[in-house]
Amino acid sequence: MSVLIKNGRVVTAVDDYYADIFILDDTVTLIGKDLLMDADRIIDASDKLVIPGGIDPHTHLQLPFGGTQTSDTFETGTRAAAFGGTTCIIDFAVQTRGTSTLAALAAWHEKAAGRTAIDYGFHMIVTDMPAARMPEMRALADEGITSYKLFMAYPGVMLSDDGTIYRAMRQAGEDGTLVCVHAENGIVIDELVKSAIAEGNTTPKYHALTRPTRLEAEGVHRALAIAEVAKAPAYIVHLSCYEALYELRQAQARGVMAHAETCPQYLLLDARAYDEPGFDGAKYVLTPPLREQWHQGELWSGLRAKHLDVISTDHCPFCMKEQKELGRDDFSAIPNGGPGVENRLALIYHHGVGGGHIDLNRFVELTSTTAAKIFGLFPNKGTIAVGSDADIVIFDPQHEETISVHNHRTHHMNVDYCAYEGFKVKGYTHTVLSRGKVVIDAGQYVGRAGDGNFVKRGQYGGAHAIRRHREQAPRVMPAGASGFTV
Repeated sequence: MSVLIKNGRVVTAVDDYYADIFILDDTVTLIGKDLLMDADRIIDASDKLVIPGGIDPHTHLQLPFGGTQTSDTFETGTRAAAFGGTTCIIDFAVQTRGTSTLAALAAWHEKAAGRTAIDYGFHMIVTDMPAARMPEMRALADEGITSYKLFMAYPGVMLSDDGTIYRAMRQAGEDGTLVCVHAENGIVIDELVKSAIAEGNTTPKYHALTRPTRLEAEGVHRALAIAEVAKAPAYIVHLSCYEALYELRQAQARGVMAHAETCPQYLLLDARAYDEPGFDGAKYVLTPPLREQWHQGELWSGLRAKHLDVISTDHCPFCMKEQKELGRDDFSAIPNGGPGVENRLALIYHHGVGGGHIDLNRFVELTSTTAAKIFGLFPNKGTIAVGSDADIVIFDPQHEETISVHNHRTHHMNVDYCAYEGFKVKGYTHTVLSRGKVVIDAGQYVGRAGDGNFVKRGQYGGAHAIRRHREQAPRVMPAGASGFTV
């Protein structure tokens, strides 16, 4: 199968030019002006942007959590992602405490294989990793699972102690892989939750009030301090507030290989949502919670300055009916997460590029290229270049939509509400190619379950920097300074 995309404005993380693109099978084969090629399909991209397919490195499909399971399957979730211009996700396989991570990987392969609309990879959520099972991390890397997630939250379920986090980071540094950290002080948060419930404070807004920004910042500080001592990289997931961003900047200034993502909900929604009438605040029970509005400007600044690397979604959908309602009388029992995999590109284009916070190249970096580089997908994904996978989005910068659960053009996620209900956007996905196959055609789904493939990812994108970092002599504190050498 061959496709010729003509007359488009091609935008990557570093380029911005007008050209035609010729695709043969699943690969970009030729880029040039006024190409005259015989092709099975010709797509006119006049007046549209031609950008790399989005990469969302943080989704939770068919995730067991809180006595239920996320409402999007690998089939429905990846189809919705395709509608929104995302052509590759990295989902999270979950190890059950005391069992093998390799068994967890096999279970997640079974869930996804033959069902996805787009390509996918996995991170591995590690709940425990005693010394005897440390070789599993190398075995996972050999299977293309080159990143792991450890939690400082959810004691008794997900939380890893600092020793486990250090061991994992040290091993990841040896292997050229990457540890992602959910950074909050879950032990203290648990105490705040118990106190709130004992005092009769059970409504959704107390989810936010018991997870203060200072405890996120403490988690970020501790995670990056451990990474510094381990001489290993770390990636902070869903960073939500100024205090946590400050700790990230401080670590980066010290030379720590510190990466972080934020999400549209922290850039565009705020804590006032918890005051919606009745139980509607439960829609926004996700972790970290929504923050006060002033944090948004700080996060946009962090994105511009490249302290924050990626905009993911943390897509973790639960329906209001029968799922979120499990916590109607106790906010701590509300399944924790929100939808968004379909909305990311339109929201960030409209509010980021249209709002003057970022330019087009940075838009592509944040929604595709940097995730590809960090997570071992580049240059096959995350760019448009000869030899790269033909994961391409034709994006109409003039197309206007109102995002709503009632709008069949903007809502294909298997969830009964929209976190961005009523948001108006200018700029929307028109046509999507996944490895050369058109899966969204002028806003219509023309693909099928099984179009997507599992992608074995390579080493962490900065693996060479780990080796260089570990070869350096220890840093010595200046005379008279307090602290320790590292």
